[in-house]
Amino acid sequence: MAQFQGRDIRPTPDRVKESLFQILSPYLQGARVLDLFCGSGALGLECISRGAGEAVFNDCSAESLALLQKNLTALRESAKIYRLDYRSCLAAVTGKFNLIFADPPYRENFAAEIFSLVKSRKLLAEGGLLIYESEREEQAKEGFTLADMRSYGRVKVMFFRETEA
Repeated sequence: MAQFQGRDIRPTPDRVKESLFQILSPYLQGARVLDLFCGSGALGLECISRGAGEAVFNDCSAESLALLQKNLTALRESAKIYRLDYRSCLAAVTGKFNLIFADPPYRENFAAEIFSLVKSRKLLAEGGLLIYESEREEQAKEGFTLADMRSYGRVKVMFFRETEA
């Protein structure tokens, strides 16, 4: 799979991905997945390879999406792709997702707005997870509970569920 080059790029480390997909394996069969800050598409593509029914990809970078398209072509897969900022993507997507990956640039703090938009648009399917990756521990936002958190050095992966209304 094609990957980024350079120091400004921060792909999810392989050991984090391996652990992540061990945790997510019961959720993947037939799942609908949103990879909100997709980069090369590694997380969404891994979901597809493990049985997800559909992955929707978004990134605001043309370079990222060109790499994603190259990876999709190499894997003979097709997918819905958006080139939007995360707010516009969350406003544009339709339907419910079993898994939503939010792996924004670590220097940014988009968590509160992402959670609010996911909740208000009712984007998370019943029993679904919003998976948030960051250097800092995010607290559950209104309408969500923290189901699990894993630390891998400086990387923290948090699994949130929507609370019952």
